[in-house]
Amino acid sequence: MTARFESKILTPRQCVDALAEGRLPRPLVFTNGVFDILHRGHVTYLDESAQLGAALVVAVNTDASVRRLGKGPERPLNNQEDRAAMLAALACVDAVTAFDEDTPEALIALLRPDIIVKGGDYDMEKLPETALVRSWGGRAVAVPFEFQRSTTALVRKIQGG
Repeated sequence: MTARFESKILTPRQCVDALAEGRLPRPLVFTNGVFDILHRGHVTYLDESAQLGAALVVAVNTDASVRRLGKGPERPLNNQEDRAAMLAALACVDAVTAFDEDTPEALIALLRPDIIVKGGDYDMEKLPETALVRSWGGRAVAVPFEFQRSTTALVRKIQGG
């Protein structure tokens, strides 16, 4: 038996099809990230993001793109499939997909979300994704962090640092 949430893990093409068929209703909210070890900060941010629209798509960095981010030689701690599964299991997430590029611009251009969301530590005006989503009338939102948590800090704590 397959876990029900596994059906929410889609390829980018399957996301486009789900949008066309109305299985991902608009307004569509899009966010992305590594989401290596899910913590309270992540799930609060994702739930607040989901409340901005009718459906939330979360794009995870592939393992290769995480390594290019320079978060450390041990990262990601959880592989792409496991990170996607943890996100898909959340009730507030409607679909999970992945991107291998350094930024999700190509995926955003493909999905054309109504709203893109990043955490409060991002300056939305400096992101190329913001200009892209605004080009079709969408908007970019920074959700303030309610809980100051980070996977990097958790890793340091586990390592005794």
